[in-house]
Amino acid sequence: KLMTNVTSLFSSSYVFYWKDYFTDLLQYPPTFDGRVVQYPSDTNLRDYLSWRQADCHINNLYNTSFWALVQQGQCTVTEAEKRLCGTDSGDKNELLFSQFQINYDKEPAMFRKGSILLWKEIEENKLKKSENSHTEDGEYKINVIRKRKDVTVQHIDMIGNNFWTCNPQLLST
Repeated sequence: KLMTNVTSLFSSSYVFYWKDYFTDLLQYPPTFDGRVVQYPSDTNLRDYLSWRQADCHINNLYNTSFWALVQQGQCTVTEAEKRLCGTDSGDKNELLFSQFQINYDKEPAMFRKGSILLWKEIEENKLKKSENSHTEDGEYKINVIRKRKDVTVQHIDMIGNNFWTCNPQLLST
């Protein structure tokens, strides 16, 4: 039930806010998929998330190559599909660089790594009224540091150990 609500809210928000980010009209109603899965171990969770990030990279490399062929290489959709059929990552990187001067490794991390949403602790400075600290405007204020959690969007490698070392709260051990 929870995931149904999340995907429903995401879908409606996507449509509602479309005009704030894009000038062209939404051409058809979007659909989104969501899953809730309980993995039996931290190792299984890490493997799954690593696979999802690798899959994001593979899909984006294909799409970058495909659309370069169509938009810059004057290929039809069918010709681009045939050209990419049976190619591996090295072939696609070579195609992008040799034909379109695109160094895939320099494409924005958002596309190569995907987006990772994480709760992060943030420190906030707030001025609060106080009876002991007097300011020039006659108010009594004191600086208070408040910690809170906020969702952050990151485009980083989560396959290597560094991500997990920096985010130990994500695993149970």
